Amino acid sequence: MIHLRTALGGALLAAILFTATAAAAPLNCPKSPAAPAAMTRLRAAMAQGRFIAYPPTSLKVVNAQVTPADPAGIRADLTVLRERFDGLITYDAVHGAEQIAPIAAALKFRALIIGVWNPADDAQLEAALAAARRFPDLVVGISLGNETLFAHRTDVAGLTALIARARARAPGTAFTTTEPFHIYYDPAAAPLLAQLDFLLVNVHPIFQPWFKDAPDRNAAQFVVNVLARLAPLACGPLLVKETGEPTAPAEAGFSEARQASFYRELRRQLPPAPGRAFAYFAAFDLPWRAYDGGPVPGSHPEEAHWGLYDAQRRPKAAARVLPALAGSH
Repeated sequence: MIHLRTALGGALLAAILFTATAAAAPLNCPKSPAAPAAMTRLRAAMAQGRFIAYPPTSLKVVNAQVTPADPAGIRADLTVLRERFDGLITYDAVHGAEQIAPIAAALKFRALIIGVWNPADDAQLEAALAAARRFPDLVVGISLGNETLFAHRTDVAGLTALIARARARAPGTAFTTTEPFHIYYDPAAAPLLAQLDFLLVNVHPIFQPWFKDAPDRNAAQFVVNVLARLAPLACGPLLVKETGEPTAPAEAGFSEARQASFYRELRRQLPPAPGRAFAYFAAFDLPWRAYDGGPVPGSHPEEAHWGLYDAQRRPKAAARVLPALAGSH
């Protein structure tokens, strides 16, 4: 949930759009004795359910000051989401997020991937592990960090070591991390990829230089081709955590109609499967995100408008066309 501007050149981006190249797979994938059970549940949720990336509407981070999410707000959020979504991917395990797992369980969500914003903070990691222990039928994995490499908050060796230590504490838990797709292309990332039970990846066509004038079928094809290139590098299933289009500002060419069109194309080209699927990004508009600091300097008003629901939890066009899921009432 950070500004995703890759350093890849236009020529390479065009090649990625229309072709996918294979690479050697990691030789040593993680051996977690109980993780296969979590992977079975994750694959089922990917194939039969619908994930959405979820930061609570009541959480705010302004000038590095955190206003924690409150339980009533989380319950209201998840009650709205449950009609159309049964899988959640979060970004934080504290700051009120401790209530997400129990509320999601009560509302009969089928899968939760818990994000740990700072995996070097033991309190944050322990909060995620505690939720996984308490709700083993709900929590299918833990994502240690969101774009920590891209934001230069750590390096490959440091993140790989953190994941290894977390696995030693909870050998039956499935672990991953989240980075923009191009980070995983680097051969130096191979030791990290070999530690991941499944791959979460951010793939944002809107930040590619060809996007503005390209049809939505090309934007969707870009996501599909990125996954094809990543597949030989991954030890487990691939789940796109972030993709999509914001619905504003209009002067930048964004709209509800175009967001809905992109997801329609992506559903057509990337139907859900046990080994490959995408999450909708994101649950709700978050006005404070327009002023949120990130690794890419400058103003980013689009960051406030990624939601499939607006800030008052009203569904936009992309959400309204999704049929209700079984068990949502």
